[in-house]
Amino acid sequence: MIIIDPRIRQLLIEDAQNTFPDECCGFLFGREERDGTRRIIDILVVDNAKEGDKTRRFVISPQDYMTAETHALEHDWTLLGIYHSHPKHPAIPSEHDRLAAQPFFSYVIISVMDKDTVDVRSWLLNEEQQFEEEQIADFQYN
Repeated sequence: MIIIDPRIRQLLIEDAQNTFPDECCGFLFGREERDGTRRIIDILVVDNAKEGDKTRRFVISPQDYMTAETHALEHDWTLLGIYHSHPKHPAIPSEHDRLAAQPFFSYVIISVMDKDTVDVRSWLLNEEQQFEEEQIADFQYN
């Protein structure tokens, strides 16, 4: 299960809408609790580094990965995953997404249709290297 702070959810949606019709991308930071629940408390927006058409693919540069790792260390957070948008497509991972995915990371996908957000969903790779949907729970203040 993944819990996304409402402020963070809004930032994800705004990035996806502002980048439309291109795919946006960035990193998810937070903490993983003993029961495996992930709490997303910050994001790092990065530029889609893909050359050419960015409407159907995103690329994160190696430098941006290093920046994300440093950001996590500086704040004593865990780099929990990556987010990106699917302009004019459902928030379901593509085969390209699956082949590029890494174990452990949550993959949040924001579906945007004509600048309107349609859906926000999260996915994890299972042991067979297939995506399984990760439940997004309502944020609860402690």
